[in-house]
Amino acid sequence: MIVDHEIVNLPSASTLAVLRRETIGRNTPLKTLAVLADPVFSLDDARIKRHAPKADGKAAPRRSARTRGVERQLEKSALESGVTNFSLRIPRLIGTRVEAAGILELVPEAQRKQALDFAANRATATSAELGRYAMIHFATHGILNSVHPELSGIVLSLVDEQGQAQDGFLRLHEIYNLRLPVALVVLSACQTGLGKQIRGEGLIGLTRGFMYAGAPRVVASLWKVDDEATAELMKRFYQGIVVEGLRPAAALRAAQVEMWKQPRFAEPYYWAAFMLQGEWK
Repeated sequence: MIVDHEIVNLPSASTLAVLRRETIGRNTPLKTLAVLADPVFSLDDARIKRHAPKADGKAAPRRSARTRGVERQLEKSALESGVTNFSLRIPRLIGTRVEAAGILELVPEAQRKQALDFAANRATATSAELGRYAMIHFATHGILNSVHPELSGIVLSLVDEQGQAQDGFLRLHEIYNLRLPVALVVLSACQTGLGKQIRGEGLIGLTRGFMYAGAPRVVASLWKVDDEATAELMKRFYQGIVVEGLRPAAALRAAQVEMWKQPRFAEPYYWAAFMLQGEWK
């Protein structure tokens, strides 16, 4: 089907009408692309050693009750969704850095925002600044919790430059409360396109949350994706949009067909996980 057709998904039949009504008369964002990638998840990350000040003998400040509560929610959700094992350690996604570099080089510096390492944090993700970009790309862990759907979300930096724990778990209800009048959100993470089926409403998950926040189009994945293949697919996808002027649906189809034609990535496992939901025009 992908050879001859653009394939677009919708959470429910009424969603398209709502999306089109909400975007009537909306101004186009002045800047092109914001990328959040390769966050810092753990205290043993080498990036903390390069940034942390020398020890002065003082005890580290205690984490707030809110931060401890969020950590417990994240651990529970990550374990139930399979992101972590019983060690409760969230692994770094080094491949997302390569992915981000390949995407960002397609956009002039003045038209892009790069939020890597510690900058890929909750403050950046919830800032009003993101609404100034036409496209927002998240390259990090996504958690789709089918046991407790309310604990689904996106994992951003969980520690700061000084190695102090911070709230980096952007939960589903918080995504619903964002204000993102953008053209496209890409969730380059595992299983971000899944959700809970609600009768009369359709699929409720991360993609629906970003649509509610203002994005008429969301690209997300259906299964655990390969880092190298995803980096290649995303570079081709954005090249189609930024360089060739294709619509997102057409750009995704073209990128997937190109991947399919390469012997190394020909199997659908490498390219078919990503789908576009929402407006196809």
